[in-house]
Parts: sequence; C-alpha cells; structure tokens
Amino acid sequence: MDIQAMKIELAKLILDLESPSLIQKIKDLLIKESSDFWTTLTETEKEEIRIGIKQLNAGQRISFDEHLGTSNSY
Repeated sequence: MDIQAMKIELAKLILDLESPSLIQKIKDLLIKESSDFWTTLTETEKEEIRIGIKQLNAGQRISFDEHLGTSNSY
C-alpha cells in the first residue's frame, strides 16, 4: 500500500471515531511526532548542528552567496 492510500485509510478511520479522548490522543501523537525532528537525527547530525550553532553564536558566519562563491544582487 502506498503512502497516499495509507493516509486516506487513516483519515477514514479517524472520521469514524466517536471517542473525543481517542481523537485527542491521536492529535497529540501526530503533533508530537511531526514537531520533534530532533529525535530522528543521528548523533553525528546532532553534533554538527550544535557545532554550527556555536559558530553562529560566535559570529563565525558567511552568507549563502559567499558559500556558493557567487554574488547575487537583487
């Protein structure tokens, strides 16, 4: 079953629910899972992000154009 078919099936199941507490639990789960990308990252990726944040906080930054070696004037 492809992802779109699974979404449709899930939507139908949710629409048939009558329990407000179960609907709230599903909503809470979806919000938690979709908003916490950090848990899906590897430790290496997390460390790279931490290093990047430290560099930004220390003023060590370059523009995107500098990174690409281009200069765009808009």
